[in-house]
Amino acid sequence: MALLEIKGLNKLFWADGKEMEVLREINLSIRENEFICFIGPSGCGKTTLLRIIAGLEEPTSGTVSLAGDLITGPGPERGMVFQEYSLFPWRTVLDNIAFGLELKGVPADERRTQSRQYLKMVGLERFEARYPHELSGGMKQRVAIARALVNDPKALLMDEPFGALDAQTRNLMQSELLRIWEEEKKTVVFVTHSVDEAIFLADRIVIMSARPGRVKDVIEIPLPRPRNRTSSEVNKIRDRILCDLRSEIVTS
Repeated sequence: MALLEIKGLNKLFWADGKEMEVLREINLSIRENEFICFIGPSGCGKTTLLRIIAGLEEPTSGTVSLAGDLITGPGPERGMVFQEYSLFPWRTVLDNIAFGLELKGVPADERRTQSRQYLKMVGLERFEARYPHELSGGMKQRVAIARALVNDPKALLMDEPFGALDAQTRNLMQSELLRIWEEEKKTVVFVTHSVDEAIFLADRIVIMSARPGRVKDVIEIPLPRPRNRTSSEVNKIRDRILCDLRSEIVTS
């Protein structure tokens, strides 16, 4: 069953008095509880598309709907995790997670109880009184994920959330994210530049063309989890994706 529907989506920007086409005729259905990754050359519009799904930007034409409802702006049914650590430095870990519940008017005791549940889920229950500057990069992103999930969104939108992490921490966070996804069963829309990350995480990988971004290919990943990053099956999928990406870089 489709949760997110993208139909005929186009996006134009104006830069230096000139029209710049960023996205062209995007059509895609994203299933309920699906983990889908977008990958493509730099500047192909991946983040712009994610921001349109989040309601942070408007398409020039076309529509995006969630569970049949047209997306016209931000909403709690979509949680967003950014690449940069978008935590409030003056709030503790617990208060950062509880922020969305506070905006909803959830009573203090209830929002602390709910926030602690998600803090435990991401393995940071001992750090609830700490401040962001006292956390590592991986820990900050765990807090950001918990903050997005505590509002019980239908879809979790992630814009290269592990891009700034070292390789070892990044691999750990990928496994942690899959564990959380299997517990929560949310639809995840994940933007990445890493082919290996996309193959390790996704049910499907959407390959986008060079600007203007179009859906060039959609690859199903039928491999069971946890996936062996160096298996022959993974290597075949990696070669196919890299071939698609190389052709875009050559022609862009």
